[in-house]
Amino acid sequence: MRILIPTIIKVTTSGINPSFGRTEFFAIFDDQSGEYTFIDNPACNAEGGAGILAAQTAVDNKVDVVIATQCGQNAADVLKAAKIKIFKAVPAKIFELVEKYRNGTLAELTEIHSGFHRRGGQ
Repeated sequence: MRILIPTIIKVTTSGINPSFGRTEFFAIFDDQSGEYTFIDNPACNAEGGAGILAAQTAVDNKVDVVIATQCGQNAADVLKAAKIKIFKAVPAKIFELVEKYRNGTLAELTEIHSGFHRRGGQ
């Protein structure tokens, strides 16, 4: 199980970035190894389609779960097509969100917005 979370900085004590598509970094937790890795989000400065590009980054990194504050429809479509589940983040640090997911206390994200479409998100 691999979990991807948009993060503000590259540490597990960071808070979640509320913008999935335009976050600078992603934390990836590998449940099998118990380790975190951090990757840059190649979509953070995209002129358009940041959500789709960020979702493709999740697919390319073979994650099973995304934890996010919000998600646009186009990004959600990419994630769902890849059978990646999206869970709703609560105010917490990255490592706390992983624990909440593992304990079954996070709900699936069901409120998908239409997207910001060149409005910069956040």
